[in-house]
Amino acid sequence: MEDTSKKLVSRETLRDIAEGLRRSGAQIVFANGCFDTLHVGHVRYLEGAKAEGDALIVGVNADAGVTGLKGPGRPILDENARAKLVAALRVVDYVVLFPERNVEALLGELRPHVHAKGTDYTKENVPERAIAEQLGIRIAIVGDPKDHSTRDLIESVRKAPHG
Repeated sequence: MEDTSKKLVSRETLRDIAEGLRRSGAQIVFANGCFDTLHVGHVRYLEGAKAEGDALIVGVNADAGVTGLKGPGRPILDENARAKLVAALRVVDYVVLFPERNVEALLGELRPHVHAKGTDYTKENVPERAIAEQLGIRIAIVGDPKDHSTRDLIESVRKAPHG
């Protein structure tokens, strides 16, 4: 059985890992998200991201960032639980937590070959588009249509009859 904790790395360690991957000729893909209550849409997004290269690094929003993006009452799961769940997926090679609102700084630090975003984005409205273009990072829109969301999952649980 694989020890997923080895996939959870600090930014400093990840910079060294990314440099080693680049030197070896591996194509690095970076994906990111909140991943609050992991669902099938997340899995398909990450599978699509992995298909774009050799090594998949996933940035997971820290708790304060999720609250800022999603509002009060979120995240449902704390950052360590969300990072561990993402790391448990076979297609994911490394996971890093980040406190910033977007991943511009991480793209600059890691310099992946591909920045993968879900189908709720277009190449034109990716928040990190300018820095990706400046660094020569290709943007890939991956995954299935955005008809899965944690918000909808939470709402369906609230409406379900109990008993």
